[in-house]
Amino acid sequence: MTRKAPSSHRTRQPLDRPLLEVLRSDGPLEIDDLTNALDVTATAVRQRLQRAIESGLVDREQVATSQPRRGRPRFAYRLTAAGRETAGDNFRDLASVLWEEVRSIREPTIRRGLLGRIGKALAARCSDQVSGETPGERLQSVAHLLQQRAISCRVEAEPTSDCLPVLVTHSCPYPELAEQDRGICAAERLMLEDLVGSPVQLADCRLDGGECCRFVTGSDNQRTATPPEKPRPAMVQQVH
Repeated sequence: MTRKAPSSHRTRQPLDRPLLEVLRSDGPLEIDDLTNALDVTATAVRQRLQRAIESGLVDREQVATSQPRRGRPRFAYRLTAAGRETAGDNFRDLASVLWEEVRSIREPTIRRGLLGRIGKALAARCSDQVSGETPGERLQSVAHLLQQRAISCRVEAEPTSDCLPVLVTHSCPYPELAEQDRGICAAERLMLEDLVGSPVQLADCRLDGGECCRFVTGSDNQRTATPPEKPRPAMVQQVH
């Protein structure tokens, strides 16, 4: 299976919301404007702008002047398209509503097909950041990507399955959705399957009371039918 070469991508930085909100409401702004608006020194503003530029949230353009100037050129700073998308935080509510609609689909074939498309769509969003020739190498790359997104996980060998690579996760990327319905686990498994290029099975799940979730990879001749979704025990209150 041919895999895309990894593309360069920016390191994720914590959002500097005060800076972004000033630029959102009043930008483009120059250093002096931002110094006054944020009540910090020009040096601090430059450092914060540099981090925002490295994260792809802010860019700059040189300010044209009618008279030639000596010294530093003047720049005005504005939000990029990615910076504008940082406004608001209603994604959890929207995701919960959309997942409720997925859960309402009673026809198993339609539901499985939709979960498969969701898994592939999730994989497509980060496939260019996953590299490696073998499933184990690609799984290591996936784990690194999840760790960058503050998901606690690691890759280890499965001693009872010919040392197959296993992704062990201690936190769920979608905890609130997993509380509602373990179909999100199926979508996550399908996403991993597409990214590593081999079958993946969910061997253990925190929704069943375990300490972690274990996704075991294998070869095509080891693919088995996915077990039916189990109802979550009422006593289990911790998230996936």
